[in-house]
Amino acid sequence: MSSSSLPTNLVIIRPGSTSYETEGRIRGTLDIPLDQSGLEETALLIRDLEASELRLDALYHSPCRPAVETAEAIGQALGVSIRLVPGLRNLNYGLWQGMLIEEIRNRQPKIYRQWQDLPDCVCPPEGETIAQAEERVGRELQKIVRRHRGETVGLVVSESIARLIKRICTLCPLGDLWKAETEHGCIECLAVESIESAKTPG
Repeated sequence: MSSSSLPTNLVIIRPGSTSYETEGRIRGTLDIPLDQSGLEETALLIRDLEASELRLDALYHSPCRPAVETAEAIGQALGVSIRLVPGLRNLNYGLWQGMLIEEIRNRQPKIYRQWQDLPDCVCPPEGETIAQAEERVGRELQKIVRRHRGETVGLVVSESIARLIKRICTLCPLGDLWKAETEHGCIECLAVESIESAKTPG
């Protein structure tokens, strides 16, 4: 079987935490460094990757500081070159960035519930829509999957971009994006044959 007919194995790697995740704040595109817990989570990610059967052929990362720091540590430990992909930047939450999730729930309960249940229908004030983010992420995934047929590729990206990647590749629901804001320091693997065949739900 030729490599062109094989799937690309995507390893979605959520960066370690920052003080924003610890405090329950929305980070979005803000550049916040890994906190102590985030550094420890990154060390555990490296340990898990070293112990697994996964052998990364390439490692891509978004431009946010937690992703950069996590990717640099993994790349150095595993001897894999890393590459910045601006189109994989985190969702722009606009004026929500820096706010506590609980603050939005108390001040804007209707918007909070809409973002929880139907995020495709909501645009954060002065931010970007899910559709806009999904379009740019989809373009980058197409290039990566075509370039790495039959290979295993790491993607160091924050939530909610990790969830968007999963939806693009599997058509699964996004789920609760408020909860996604608190997820970090974990790995998920997907075998992807084609991005072109995936259609955005809705």
